[in-house]
Amino acid sequence: MDILFAQVIGEPLWMWLGFLAFVLALLAFDLGVLHRRTHEIGIAESLKLSAFYIGLGVAFSGWIWHRLGTDAALDYLTGFVVEQSLAMDNIFVIAMIFGFFGIPRIHQHRVLFWGILGVIVLRGVMIVAGAAAITQFEWVLYLFAAFLMITGVKMLFAAEITYDIAQNPVLRFMRRHLRVTRQLHGDRFFVRHSDHRTGAEVLFVTPLFLTLVMVELADVVFAVDSIPAIFAITTEPYVVYTSNIFAILGLRSLFFALSAMIHRFAYLRYALALILVFIGAKIFAADMLNLAKIPPAVSLSVTLGLLAGGIAVSLWTTAREARHASVGAPAISERPRVRPDVAEK
Repeated sequence: MDILFAQVIGEPLWMWLGFLAFVLALLAFDLGVLHRRTHEIGIAESLKLSAFYIGLGVAFSGWIWHRLGTDAALDYLTGFVVEQSLAMDNIFVIAMIFGFFGIPRIHQHRVLFWGILGVIVLRGVMIVAGAAAITQFEWVLYLFAAFLMITGVKMLFAAEITYDIAQNPVLRFMRRHLRVTRQLHGDRFFVRHSDHRTGAEVLFVTPLFLTLVMVELADVVFAVDSIPAIFAITTEPYVVYTSNIFAILGLRSLFFALSAMIHRFAYLRYALALILVFIGAKIFAADMLNLAKIPPAVSLSVTLGLLAGGIAVSLWTTAREARHASVGAPAISERPRVRPDVAEK
């Protein structure tokens, strides 16, 4: 039993195992109870699931406060909000991937579910590597801060996000070296078919599996921004990892609602850019002010303020643009009725 109290990356082993067991239990409940029968997730269900997971994520800050103190709890909440915000672009890319492969909404939850398991492992590896680098080389934290500031400035002036899925080298490699079926086979990632050359039964991967790999790859790409961002907030690995995982659980549940209204958040990326610049700049500001770090309450307040401002401006501006666009449009009764899922295709 003593091994459970051994220190692992800053905290007792039982705290890490307890958190992982809790997350796996949540996923088992999600798949085995809530989605035991495959069905298409609507906006209302998506909002309820997301509220549940986000509520759990916020409530977990109470555990952080109990074990690690007030500052750690505020750092956790700041990291949770930042990770949720940065994942908005990830949702846009995931929607593009689903559209590229023609994945019906009824099978998208399965991809997102198994994708979370990959995130648990991949984010863990990246966070351990980042924590080890900062411990050995303190200057890495300043490198992260400078990277965030540069990334934020680029986001302010860059064009809309683009993601060329067809030319992705990983996808091209898989299509060249794996047996891939032409059509989907329900919610299955693998199927057995006869090889046209030998006649023997061999294993094929389906487009759903390719979709899963591309979603995981997209998460790795976006982690390049989010991991430095959370380390610029706190270097406590337990706070970094738990805030990451809870943020991703909440955003993946919210995917089906956000993907239908992502256009309403057109100006949120500018708020995210300012958040990245602020998070990076506060590392240098703390040194200039001879502080160990900018107070967590200040970081959380500025982050929430920028995020709320970005959401408010996005909703107000897009609503105004919609009203202007509707001037002179035909009456609603004259417009053809098209199902949203058909219109997207």
